[in-house]
Amino acid sequence: MSDITTDSAGRVTVTLIGAVADVRLNRPEKRNALDPAMFEALVVTGERLKSQPGVRAVVLSGAGPDFCAGLDFASFQAMRAGMRLSATAQLPSADGPAKATGQRAAYVWAEVPVPVIAALRGNTLGGGLQIALGADIRIVTPDARLSVFEVAWGLIPDMTGTQLLPELVGRDVAKELTYTARIVSGEEAVRIGLATRTDPDPLAAALAMAKEIAGRSPHAIRAAKRLLNLAGRTDLASGFAAEQEEIRALIGSPNQVEAVTARLEKRDPSFDET
Repeated sequence: MSDITTDSAGRVTVTLIGAVADVRLNRPEKRNALDPAMFEALVVTGERLKSQPGVRAVVLSGAGPDFCAGLDFASFQAMRAGMRLSATAQLPSADGPAKATGQRAAYVWAEVPVPVIAALRGNTLGGGLQIALGADIRIVTPDARLSVFEVAWGLIPDMTGTQLLPELVGRDVAKELTYTARIVSGEEAVRIGLATRTDPDPLAAALAMAKEIAGRSPHAIRAAKRLLNLAGRTDLASGFAAEQEEIRALIGSPNQVEAVTARLEKRDPSFDET
């Protein structure tokens, strides 16, 4: 087990547990609320994990009783004067589709090439929910509180939420959640597709799932994430062609041979990262 330092303010901590990166928002006294330092830390951490050697899965959670309660009050107070504090975050220019700071803090988790599992408890509101939408899988406590809360502050979800939420819950439910800002429980979140499943200890469940994923061929897992992220975002012909391109690269590759051999020999596989 080892720690990775990603920001001087300590807003996000990263601990490597074998091939799993345990990432935690670390502002529990403020319910992990988003300020410029938190935005910077999330982007920097995600960008680093894109190329961190040996990482095969990521678990994203919050320190303390909450995942993230959204923007902090200083941000809302600044908005009364027409200021946008997230824009003050110091970040290099972006190459991907997400350009604004808040969008990058959420979407970077979709861009991490390995599976990202969010463990949600307490409040996951507004910007906090949009960050969770960037994960591949969301495990929640039954009594967790999730909300597309922006309209309560006279805003709209601008951290990729308007584009990613309909993929999970459907366009009509996405509109209902956005227009009303109502809070849903973890159990309802699972029913409507906002979360994957409930667990009384989502962090333990997420870490266990991440460990299981980390035991699979890293090349197959990364290829699967690339393909699943394409679904619904490209035409079928392009998606089908991408499938065939990925499978041709996998069949007969060292890790695919090792997966077959280890299964036939009834032993744990030993995969190569290169």
